[in-house]
Amino acid sequence: MTTMGQFVTRIDDDLARAIDELVEEGVFESRSEAVRKSLTASLEAHRRIRIGRAINEGYAQIPETDEEMRLAEAVATLMIAAEHWDDEAG
Repeated sequence: MTTMGQFVTRIDDDLARAIDELVEEGVFESRSEAVRKSLTASLEAHRRIRIGRAINEGYAQIPETDEEMRLAEAVATLMIAAEHWDDEAG
């Protein structure tokens, strides 16, 4: 079973009203769910940014070789050619 911590915070009235509107529209079941999901999304976005930076730093330290780039382009070309562009069902 997952334990849950509790945060007590203050938000301005406009933000509270906006959250309440989302709850009324059924986007979230409650204010608590809205806060949890919003924080989770924010943390995930920052995690992805950190990963992206790490990847960029890695390529800056060890760039792709010309041969690796040629192979990547060839594979991409084959993948594009294999797509069913006129097939609406995908």
